[in-house]
Amino acid sequence: MEIEEVAAKTPEKILKEFVDPVVGLAGYQARNLAYGLGLHGVAAKHAGEVIQQVYGAFMATDASLLEVNPLVVLKDGKVLALDAKMTFDDNALYRQKDLEALRDFDEEDPAETEAKRYDLSFIKLDGTIGCMVNGAGLAMATMDTIKHFGGQPANFLDVGGSATEERVTAAFKIITADPKVRGIFVNIFGGIMKCDTIASGVIAAVKQVGLKVPLVVRLEGTNVELGKKMLAESGLAVTTANDMADGARRVVELAAGNVGRAV
Repeated sequence: MEIEEVAAKTPEKILKEFVDPVVGLAGYQARNLAYGLGLHGVAAKHAGEVIQQVYGAFMATDASLLEVNPLVVLKDGKVLALDAKMTFDDNALYRQKDLEALRDFDEEDPAETEAKRYDLSFIKLDGTIGCMVNGAGLAMATMDTIKHFGGQPANFLDVGGSATEERVTAAFKIITADPKVRGIFVNIFGGIMKCDTIASGVIAAVKQVGLKVPLVVRLEGTNVELGKKMLAESGLAVTTANDMADGARRVVELAAGNVGRAV
């Protein structure tokens, strides 16, 4: 109970065993945990067995978390897990077909589900500045810079280094579908990803869904001049930025209505 509080105030009460993944959880390690819980005799033996079974289930299902709460001792000394919570690594579902069949998409965020269809790394946040970036590191830096200028990111969205026009279009649609978004910042450093591909995807998406909030674009890298030319000739109300800081500052100001509003 209240494991976060225990970890913060009395971390010495948390029992730990470090497992060699080649060997697995050894019997003596499981027994150490059982004894550490104050169990003896039959209860310690059964607890050790349960702990090893928990570890086995964790590894066999590619879980990222397996939490048993409560774990109870019966009158005959046997140990029983009354309830458990498990989360699984989405990247491993291709080899966990039985688990994937149990997936209930109604319990998941529709935007994140749609992003997965296009292999986009997307996480919905609570802010008002939509972000479309290539590269996880650049995406994190972009969100930090937006916060530095007083804004709040509405999402983490990494289109990847080899995204197609179709994926970029899908990414833009996901961002614009969020009613909380009051401004969009496209921040691309083109290496493998070409700036003209980003421009094509943005133009295609805007033609399909329209543009009702300010759009700030910062392009740098491969085919940057072509990408800028495509945006300039598209007729879209796009604000261009010289660098990431300039773009973050502009989109925050535009979203707040301080400098005007693109339509």
